Amino acid sequence: MINFFEARKKVLSHAVSLSSFRLPFTDALGFVLAEDIHTKENIPRFDFSAVDGFAVNSRDLLNVTNKKPVALSLLGTIQAGDSTIAALRPQMAMKILTGAPIPKNTDAVVMQEFVEQDNNQIRFFHSIESGENIRRAGQEFQKGKIVLPNGAVINPPIIGLLATIGKTTVRVYRKPRVAIIVTGNELVSPSARISRGKIRDANSSTLASALMRLGITPVFSARVQDDITATQKAIASALNKSDVVLTVGGVSVGEYDFVKTALEHLNVSPVFWRVAIKPGKPNFFGTKGKKLVFGLPGNPVAVLVSFELFVKPALRKMMGYTITEPMQLKATLSVSLRKKAGRMEFVRGVFSTNENGVFVIPAKGQESHMLGGLAVANCLIHFPQDEEYIPEGNVVTITVLHW
Repeated sequence: MINFFEARKKVLSHAVSLSSFRLPFTDALGFVLAEDIHTKENIPRFDFSAVDGFAVNSRDLLNVTNKKPVALSLLGTIQAGDSTIAALRPQMAMKILTGAPIPKNTDAVVMQEFVEQDNNQIRFFHSIESGENIRRAGQEFQKGKIVLPNGAVINPPIIGLLATIGKTTVRVYRKPRVAIIVTGNELVSPSARISRGKIRDANSSTLASALMRLGITPVFSARVQDDITATQKAIASALNKSDVVLTVGGVSVGEYDFVKTALEHLNVSPVFWRVAIKPGKPNFFGTKGKKLVFGLPGNPVAVLVSFELFVKPALRKMMGYTITEPMQLKATLSVSLRKKAGRMEFVRGVFSTNENGVFVIPAKGQESHMLGGLAVANCLIHFPQDEEYIPEGNVVTITVLHW
């Protein structure tokens, strides 16, 4: 049986970034850039006013005070979008709106709140420094510089930045094609009339929604009986259609656990089977060529915890993410914890913050079939493999959950 850290290391060593392709930037939300993005022009493209006010030459306002104001003649008005602009003349000012280009011979903008206007005379009551209230061309990005690096995850601000620089198509990494297969004679559809001995299949929809949070829509989904022929047929079909296969159930040591046997018949090379964690001990991971196969336990909580710990980091790496593992924090334990040594336990927890730091408590319902505890949890508390007791007040590591 392999430990948690070795298992995740092996998973990530087999996950590689997928091929890249181009698509319109407006369709790229959630993808990862597969190229550095350079700007072909300065950003901003020209000097412009940061405020509504009056464009001036600061030399015309030297030594101005409340007691000794200076009046400048109004030359005209500049609006955002104006392209033909007269040069500023000595002892004159121009009304300028936010975003409007700065006229020649101007080196500052006085906010309109600080002047008095009497027809075409503008009275100023204080001096101003050169450059004040002016945003310079290239202040954010200079022509030819990298604006976004390979590996950036495209979000709404990045979409806006791409529009700003006129980059209308981008190269991104392809998202993995993922298949889901759940096994078990006891499973029925959530909408089916349920009879004694049957349970509703929560794992199919749970995994599909976890994938969709990553921007991945499953390409194949099947619910199969505990039958070696049906199981092998479903997995073979999934392997033909996907980059990653997720099976649920059938990987333990029961008489009707056929998934491992089916994978062997399909020449899936095992990397590990069984991990010293709770929940999720009977995890299987294997490969067929570049395809990844995860055999997840059947209990709903074990499915989601295993997905978070092993599957999600692998998918993120395949998608081109530079940071593949989930966010971790240090938190103070608000109650003591106990367990048997031998397995690393991921306790479903609820963390909160206040002026004294980060604090965490276990959620109610820690059994591997109890989704209610995981539904309210926002973290997993790391309980190290060889430890049996963590006293209240100790600092622990938590993995933050982003469902």
